[in-house]
Amino acid sequence: MLPEGRSFQKSKDLLRDAIDIHIHAGPHLTTSPRSVTPVEAALQARRAGMKAIVYMDVFQMSNGTAQIVNEVVPDFKTYGGINLNTVFGGINPRAVRTSLTYAGGAKYVAFGTHSTHWMTSREGHYIDGEFKPFHTFDEKFKREELGRSIKIPVDEAPTPEIVEILEMVAAHPDVYLITGHVSAPEAVRLVELGHEYGIKKMVVSSTIFKIATMDQLAHMAELGAYIEYTLAAYGASSGTRKTDYYAEIKYASDSIPSNLPKTSVKTVAKHINELGAENCIIATDFGVYTLPPPVEGLREFIALLLDLGLTDEQIKTVVQENPAKLLGL
Repeated sequence: MLPEGRSFQKSKDLLRDAIDIHIHAGPHLTTSPRSVTPVEAALQARRAGMKAIVYMDVFQMSNGTAQIVNEVVPDFKTYGGINLNTVFGGINPRAVRTSLTYAGGAKYVAFGTHSTHWMTSREGHYIDGEFKPFHTFDEKFKREELGRSIKIPVDEAPTPEIVEILEMVAAHPDVYLITGHVSAPEAVRLVELGHEYGIKKMVVSSTIFKIATMDQLAHMAELGAYIEYTLAAYGASSGTRKTDYYAEIKYASDSIPSNLPKTSVKTVAKHINELGAENCIIATDFGVYTLPPPVEGLREFIALLLDLGLTDEQIKTVVQENPAKLLGL
């Protein structure tokens, strides 16, 4: 049964003071355009009464973008950081060190998106009806992409490069660590390492809740990490190729077959109830040109969660209060 008091206006009202920590604005590959420029994203968010947005960029340090937008869009705040993809050579302490003093400084350090071993080892094409990962038939991809991909040691000591990055993030308490699109055991290990090295702010990437157990998610939350949930996986373009990472169109992956349990927005509501809103953050991961603008995406996400019975207080916690704590606002 749907809750009482639903209204379009209510979902708009709950956007006030909201923060979207996961927006992909342009520029991007010509084969995979964005729906908004960074300035448009900021103006739309400000118009909706939101407090801030965070740019995610798989190709560059988005804190540079944030600095430019903050100069031209008054009375609003944007942030950026670094995703350690193969464009930066994977796990590269020099890239992280640079990002921390570039423009206004990185607000986050993320351990990769498409460039994690978990993602790179699984992307591929259907050939004669059989799904084959790229690395099994393309030697250049195996050498240059899989070979540089991010892998977090689970049962052994972290590499010196990982340790150096963890120490740098720990030395900047205003910066938060994002696990990236790693496997569930790698995410757990990374959060444990972050806790061990004194990192105060951590985010478990939105891909993880679909592949992790509730025990793993609860464990990471207990160590102080926020569990991130985004709407992009459940938008109108679900099941299609929404974005490209590789300039070579031949590396645009088909949908990866999986035996993992199916998730939905109902899963998000269930997790927020079970883990506690104080441990969760919702965002959009929007900006893809086949999806609505990010602001509308966040309103839709709020409306869906209201329909699923989350209270106004829970919504405010996951979309206003927790992101504000993460950003130090």
